[in-house]
Amino acid sequence: MFNALVVEKDEEGKTHAAVKELSLDDLPAGDVTVAVEYSTVNYKDGLCIGPGGGLVRNYPHVPGIDFAGTVEASDDDRYKPGDKVVLTGWRVGEAHWGGYAQKARVKADWLVPLPDGIDTRQAMAVGTAGFTAMLAVMALERQGIKDGPVLVTGAAGGVGSVATAILANLGYEVAGVTGRPETADYLTSLGAKRIVAREELNETTKRPLEGETWGGCVDAVGGVMLARVLGQMQYGASVAAVGLAGGANLPATVIPFLLRGVNLLGIDSVMQPYDNRVEAWLRVAKDLPMDKLEAMIQPAVLADLPELGRGILKGQVKGRVVVDVNSA
Repeated sequence: MFNALVVEKDEEGKTHAAVKELSLDDLPAGDVTVAVEYSTVNYKDGLCIGPGGGLVRNYPHVPGIDFAGTVEASDDDRYKPGDKVVLTGWRVGEAHWGGYAQKARVKADWLVPLPDGIDTRQAMAVGTAGFTAMLAVMALERQGIKDGPVLVTGAAGGVGSVATAILANLGYEVAGVTGRPETADYLTSLGAKRIVAREELNETTKRPLEGETWGGCVDAVGGVMLARVLGQMQYGASVAAVGLAGGANLPATVIPFLLRGVNLLGIDSVMQPYDNRVEAWLRVAKDLPMDKLEAMIQPAVLADLPELGRGILKGQVKGRVVVDVNSA
């Protein structure tokens, strides 16, 4: 038997989340059984735990869109008992039971071996958000980051925090956008050289182009802010867009793309090819300073998750929440 955060829906359609005891027989089918050690709290987790159920397709359900742990049993030759592994994406925690349990059973193709230089706790301090941030940095590098500051929107959140730390460690001048003045010291500790108030970028403008300011951008917000940033990019610079917290609509024109050659790069962390996932985790272990990673961590346990799920939907969570699924 093992503990898990289980979300159930009652006859009135309301969802309820509580820690319950399950057995291995309750787990869905899969090639590999993992003894989960850590998971995280992401925006999608908040939706899954929340009163509407969000992205969940079937009940009862175990949320948690990522996890790291140790292989306990495997029907796939690539993984042996005792191997350390990490999983992000593949709709785990949405369509398939996820990481908010002490055991998980998944397809072998969804896993990645945990690289040397990073343990399971650190891997979940990175989590899906940090993995996505690394994918965004890799995409910017492939296009070529221009001289000048690199903008990170939503910089105090999960994706933004890791992107800020990685870019600063790689030697780029990072400007972090935040709507919470109290996070300025936190962003500075991660390596941001400039703090930009969210209000500066969160208003529409009739001007399709503004001054050429940013040599690259990791955008974790979308919406109006993304449209505004596009008009401020340097010629030939790129924006790696990873989030929709500001909405899916893009009130922009084609002018930044036509007259400045701006590249808009969409980053999807869910179904990345295996080789790209391996490369991203190797780069995380190499390019993300572990002391900066420690500064991002907020520890949590399974019982904390309902409240944390509500908090992340309200923008109240800073940095990376690391859930120790084996602690009370």
